[in-house]
Amino acid sequence: MSLLDSIRSPEDLKRLPKQQLQLLADEVRQRLIEVVSQTGGHIGAGLGVVELTVALLYAFDSPRDRIVWDVGHQGYPWKILTGRNHLLPTLRQKGGLSGFLRRSESEHDMFGAGHAGTALSAALGMAAARDLKGEKYHVVAVVGDGALTCGLPYEAMNNAGHSDRDIIMVLNDNGMSIAPNVGAISKYLGSIIASPFTNRVREHVKSLIEKASHIVGGKQMVEFAKTLEESVKNLWSPGMLFEELGFRYFGPLDGHNIDAMLRTFELVKTLKGPRVVHVITEKGRGFPLKEPDLEKFHARNPYDPVTGVLRPAKEGPPAWTKVFGQAITELAEEHPEIVAITAAMPSGTGTNIFQKKFPDRFFDVGIAEAHAVTFAAGLATQGLRPIVAIYSTFLQRAYDSIIHDVAIQELPVIFCLDRAGMVGADGQTHMGLYDIAYMLAVPNMTITQPKDGAELIGLLRCALAHKSGPFSIRYPRDNAPGPAPAAAAVAPIPYGTWEILRQGHECAILAVGVMCWPALEAAELLARDGFDVTVVNCRFVKPLDRGMLASLVVDHRLLVTVEDGTEVNGFGALVAATVEQFAPEVRVSVMGAPDRTYEHASRAQQLAEAGLTAEGIANRVRAWAAETSLSVT
Repeated sequence: MSLLDSIRSPEDLKRLPKQQLQLLADEVRQRLIEVVSQTGGHIGAGLGVVELTVALLYAFDSPRDRIVWDVGHQGYPWKILTGRNHLLPTLRQKGGLSGFLRRSESEHDMFGAGHAGTALSAALGMAAARDLKGEKYHVVAVVGDGALTCGLPYEAMNNAGHSDRDIIMVLNDNGMSIAPNVGAISKYLGSIIASPFTNRVREHVKSLIEKASHIVGGKQMVEFAKTLEESVKNLWSPGMLFEELGFRYFGPLDGHNIDAMLRTFELVKTLKGPRVVHVITEKGRGFPLKEPDLEKFHARNPYDPVTGVLRPAKEGPPAWTKVFGQAITELAEEHPEIVAITAAMPSGTGTNIFQKKFPDRFFDVGIAEAHAVTFAAGLATQGLRPIVAIYSTFLQRAYDSIIHDVAIQELPVIFCLDRAGMVGADGQTHMGLYDIAYMLAVPNMTITQPKDGAELIGLLRCALAHKSGPFSIRYPRDNAPGPAPAAAAVAPIPYGTWEILRQGHECAILAVGVMCWPALEAAELLARDGFDVTVVNCRFVKPLDRGMLASLVVDHRLLVTVEDGTEVNGFGALVAATVEQFAPEVRVSVMGAPDRTYEHASRAQQLAEAGLTAEGIANRVRAWAAETSLSVT
């Protein structure tokens, strides 16, 4: 029987002798490699924190001690060791384990997060609640996998250091987020050299100063002692940034040396106030690829667990991400004013294609979405045409910057939102269901979605010609309907126009983007029943094509809107409100994602759950026909 088979909870782990903990870590790492080879998922970060996870569970008492992980994809080893090992093969599948930590899944998951940078803020809130209630337990925030390239942890550190509250921050420093970390902080952390000598000198000098101030006495000597102590700390401390923010610094430690981490955690537990333990880990440690692509290594499709090589994928049309990346690279040949910006996601957004061709015109700002948007606004004021490529769910973090820094000033920033709509296995935290609704409220904003690759290029050309405000283009995490033509062969889409794909009467299906395809299939199903429906490609969500909309209400009694986004305040709601103003007798039936969260599953399963399929659309029309006693043609 393996050690891992005997672990059902952290209590089982604590009963192991320390000399067996590395053996357990090795088994956890192998279990992770084997299971994710079948399910796919975020493999790199988890492999890097195996020993750290073991040490945390051994040194602290979860769930009594609150251990909060930043970015839940570090949490696969945590799942394995907190009673969910037997469920690991269900990872990211419908009805199975989430790809992130979530409070409803386990009492050991203190805080759910799929976005970076939340751990320290949440942990500080828990520590404050503990103190207000007069309770006693440790609160630990595991900050890492690039979280220190975004702003929220610094706000939390500033608050925590000022409060002097009892909290421990474990900085998991692996030099990576999804791509290699960028920025001054990454360089600073990389410059810290592990030197026990410097820490010993610092503590020794501090002790001498304290003794001297007691012996000599007097206010001036005490003030001099404090000044000298700070000077010595700044001279000798490798973690002076954290010390200046009010955190007592320990490290850096080898994050794969369980004994060293346990000794440090036991020491840190005896202290009070804000403390930071800096551990150096290797993202992807133990993965069988000899020289993996570090960025693709972050999350991986199913692979061979022995070699690490991806399993052969079925041939098919290119992903929307690749179509976009190739398109902006080709367009940049024609337009030297184009620059591309992403927030730590070059390959995830397809901008890595642009980066290779135009490295000087490419900017990865780290996990800092709000900064990316305002940075783009600055570029736009100087006549450049910034294309900001960020996942729909991550752009939510920059909403104030979109309004305040771009839209109000009518700057021509182009927003390209990957992963719009149902997102599949990443589940609740990554759903791109809300961008239509939140962008509709932004003044001067244009909102579009293409039905295919050629239309994406045409909309990009339209966006480049539009200079009176921001322009957004959304597309899903999926394959495009087919290969895209060369950008040079595509003309710009006329601004603010819709397109009739199928002409009928009585009922019109108004579909946004890729929803055109199930809408056309629904029309074929309805034709078999004798219904002749119109299908409209509503590639512009804002502005609406009011001319075409006015013509549709003349000979159509029902308009069915279909969007891969929330029904609340979305495209359908806008159409319904608009039609009510000039044709209240026409019924508008809204189809989108109902107002709730959606569990991880395949994108197809999620769309079917929301009724956003050909059969679902056809059934909506059939129900209306039965209700109105509409006779077949």
